[in-house]
Amino acid sequence: MEDLVAIARISKPRALRGGVIADVLTDFPERFETLRDVIGLFQSGERIELKIEKFFFQKGRIVLKFTEYDSIEAAEGLRNLEICIPETDAAALDEDEFFDWQLIGCEVETIKDGPIGTVRDIMRTGGTEILVVKGEVKEYMIPFAEAICTEVDVDRKTIRVDPPEGLLDF
Repeated sequence: MEDLVAIARISKPRALRGGVIADVLTDFPERFETLRDVIGLFQSGERIELKIEKFFFQKGRIVLKFTEYDSIEAAEGLRNLEICIPETDAAALDEDEFFDWQLIGCEVETIKDGPIGTVRDIMRTGGTEILVVKGEVKEYMIPFAEAICTEVDVDRKTIRVDPPEGLLDF
């Protein structure tokens, strides 16, 4: 089974004709201009194939209408569905850029003291992203800055950090 990348998550039905409102999860929303076939991924892991009939952006979200989903009841069945594309279709990034899904699950270790924990989430603050790292006892908030995250190897799922004094002490 191929790996998938989520580009949107359906939050609720919209109108009576089967439309849905979704949160955009991609940094490349323009991809919807040419996208027709997508894969829906339910929280259970079940997958379905969907065809985008039409879409438009509204207030920072996307409104989607899928072929064969023509009622509010049908759309309700898509609530919380992740709209995905194959990983092989993901946009190309620069060498020092990473998708959130590549960082989540990475083991984080300091260059001096060893393991800290695992990246659980990425927080967007308007500036530098923050890695939310789940340790054995507590969570750490580590800025995803080149000066701190000195080595990132998404293939080996590891991130080495050189934290400034006090960063891990809170």
